[in-house]
Amino acid sequence: MRVLIVLAHPSPASFNHAIAREVANSLTSVGHQVILKDLYAEAFDPLLPAGEAARAATLPPYVATAVAELAGADGIVIVHPNWWGMPPAILTGWVDRVIRVDSAYKFQPGDHGEGVPIGLLKARAALVINTADTDPVRERDVFGDPLERIWRNCIFGLCGVQDFHRKTFSVTVTSTDAERSAWLSQAGELARTVFPSDNPDT
Repeated sequence: MRVLIVLAHPSPASFNHAIAREVANSLTSVGHQVILKDLYAEAFDPLLPAGEAARAATLPPYVATAVAELAGADGIVIVHPNWWGMPPAILTGWVDRVIRVDSAYKFQPGDHGEGVPIGLLKARAALVINTADTDPVRERDVFGDPLERIWRNCIFGLCGVQDFHRKTFSVTVTSTDAERSAWLSQAGELARTVFPSDNPDT
């Protein structure tokens, strides 16, 4: 299985980076091929040029590569902090530029974008891991947990990935080393559960 991990956090020393490494190592340990994309380290440009939105646009090589990696993934993992109920802008820009019509989704013949798209992603499952400094009850009851709707319904559900999983680790700002160590173990175990080995002996 080929699993694409997309990481969006500006600090290499962040807990998000630790989570992404743990997930990558966990998946590699059971025989999966992992592609880890650190958007900040790669200086991914989140700005969608006007002409690039066209269906027949010629894409910059690094965007075309990202589109192909997403389309070819059997599993997808997204790791990012909860900033104002949204992903970091660099990740939102990645969505804008990489989740493209005729690659991640398509419209019915005669539909010019007003209907319900058909998902094209072949990934059998998606896992989103977030960190947050808001208590989960407050996130749900006061803010409505917008990241759940964004990733489950607006993105992966629309693009055909129905087996969706999400985990939030909070409150990170007051967490202890012991808590973070336990969270990393949970992240690795969750990744292996969502993306089990194809080899029964692994």
